[in-house]
Amino acid sequence: MVKVLYIHGMGGGGDSRIPAVLNDFFRMNEQKIDVVVRTYDFDPEVACLQIQEWVSELEPRLVIGESLGCLHALRITGIPHLLVSPALNAPFYFELLAWLTLIPGVTRIFDRIYRPKEGDRQPLHFTFTTLRKYIPHRRAALSASCERGFCLAFFGLRDHYRRNGIVSLRTWRKHFGNTFMLYDGTHFTEEKYILSLIVPAIYYVLNDNK
Repeated sequence: MVKVLYIHGMGGGGDSRIPAVLNDFFRMNEQKIDVVVRTYDFDPEVACLQIQEWVSELEPRLVIGESLGCLHALRITGIPHLLVSPALNAPFYFELLAWLTLIPGVTRIFDRIYRPKEGDRQPLHFTFTTLRKYIPHRRAALSASCERGFCLAFFGLRDHYRRNGIVSLRTWRKHFGNTFMLYDGTHFTEEKYILSLIVPAIYYVLNDNK
């Protein structure tokens, strides 16, 4: 069984939609590909240690990152990458939010607003200390660019996070060049694009890029 490590976005987790769609497809087509997704901590330093352990355990042939999880994916070296709606600039917004959390009661409000859905989902706790860790986390992710090998990102033309720059094609081009594909979808990647774009890309990587 070939292992693919899927790193979910903010508030996602073990029951995230995209890896579930992928696994259903591979099972239905009797493909020996297992897309593994696990819930990690919102603190990026804690999460990095968790993900490093999973990489050592699973020895995945491919890493797929989604949204904010793309930063974690990019910190993994020596393995091909697929990135879905990479939110590379989210840490700049977290930096602004960090100072707001120093106001009494603000963390509690944020925790209520960004409460995850029911199920195996990442708990979100917006504290000054945690949010200030995201800028160094971003820096480490982008600085490892020469050590990743194959890397391809997917951007939705109707991704609402592109309007505020959280998801930025310009930022991607600056660090990774034209290693991306555009599709006529949203940040959340509709099922038809999962099957028509991400599945062929997975096959391409697992067939040694041939």
